[in-house]
Amino acid sequence: MRTSSSRRGHGHGRRTASTAIAAAVAVVTGAALLTGCGGDDGGDDGAAGGEQITLRIGTFGSFGYDNATGAKLYAEYEKAHPNIKIEESNVADGQKYWDTLKLRLSRDSGLADIQALEVGYIAEATGPALADKWADLGKTGGADLGAFLDWKVKQATTGDGKVIGLGTDIGPMAICYNKDLFTKAGLPTDRAEVAKLWAGDWAKFIQTGETYKKSAPEGTSFHDSASGLFNAVVSSEPVQYANAKGELDYQNSPGVKKAWDTAVAAAQGELTAKLRQFDEKGSWNAAFKNSKFATVACPSWMTGIIKEQAGPENQGKWDIAAPPVAGNWGGSFLAVPKSGKHAKEAAELAAWLTAPAQHSKVFGVNGNIPSSKDTLTSPAVQDAKLAYFGDTPVGRIYSEAAAGISPAPISRWDGQVKTFLTDNGILDIEQRGTDPVKAWENVKKLVDDKIDQ
Repeated sequence: MRTSSSRRGHGHGRRTASTAIAAAVAVVTGAALLTGCGGDDGGDDGAAGGEQITLRIGTFGSFGYDNATGAKLYAEYEKAHPNIKIEESNVADGQKYWDTLKLRLSRDSGLADIQALEVGYIAEATGPALADKWADLGKTGGADLGAFLDWKVKQATTGDGKVIGLGTDIGPMAICYNKDLFTKAGLPTDRAEVAKLWAGDWAKFIQTGETYKKSAPEGTSFHDSASGLFNAVVSSEPVQYANAKGELDYQNSPGVKKAWDTAVAAAQGELTAKLRQFDEKGSWNAAFKNSKFATVACPSWMTGIIKEQAGPENQGKWDIAAPPVAGNWGGSFLAVPKSGKHAKEAAELAAWLTAPAQHSKVFGVNGNIPSSKDTLTSPAVQDAKLAYFGDTPVGRIYSEAAAGISPAPISRWDGQVKTFLTDNGILDIEQRGTDPVKAWENVKKLVDDKIDQ
């Protein structure tokens, strides 16, 4: 999962702004996520003897575990463990989540029992400054590390061999499109025909946007966000922010250059709705509901966000087509701060939530493509459809995309640099008309000022 300029993520990504989860799970606000739980919480004693304890999970975006719109995994686990109550706190903005999490890690206080980690920050989480803050989930909790994709485990492994995170999902790419808006603009709506419009080249995607613009329904745009487009393009490139040694080298990256140029073309061509994904005002969310844009770069975790934000009134209007170039945008992990009072129980819950059986349940409800080997090839995923998208073969589309993923090298600064490039670079071009040369120089200055390599 991936959110913001980083999810959800999901992921990371994810991560959505409206996930105020109620029902059997108590969800607290983003501010409470890292300020009143975990290591410095004096309320709960251990689980020995069946004493009641609360396990708190800090997430961003939409992980699909909750009891309201997700796979109801918390309720299932609580039923099997009557002495455990689970509370999830969710933040929309992945960068703010990570910045606050780092601060709390430095103090060993205010932490949730389980913290989600987005792939853009996993290299920093496993680096020398933070590696010792986490429980080794290869030794506690009972997770079957062999069930995960090998490269997913490797991403969460420290220099001395500790596995600090268990994979939740990966982010194989597609393009989600609004069939009603495509029809009104005179574009095909059959997903195979749509994919042919831009097959093999992001430049063809821009050309399709120009065609849409000529007959666009009033008040609509072809794409949601130039920053989102940047993330999609760079995620399809074999070289992104780091070189083969894992060193930050974004200025010389052909992938960053292609993504920047493509996003700038979309922004200057007025092909986007000029929105910041996961913005705190909710403008991006509202644009889904009001059908203000026709396409969105759509890693698998985005399907859950579309369902949640576009709402039931738009069910059946969205479809999914293959992207111009395959890629992986996002994916996340669950990690356990070792300073927590209930680290053992938290590790067991994290292992259960990320086991293949639960991966399948989350995918069936939320569309998050699992990071476990057998689940990816199982009929439960291969044959899966999401009710919101009608007869779209969602499982086949994303599992085929996942099979082609070859992860790019990552550095500990990828997430931060991506934020600078999107929120302080592309977004300025898109919303304020900043000259691209000036915007690039602004990004370089931010990197030089804020990142100590």
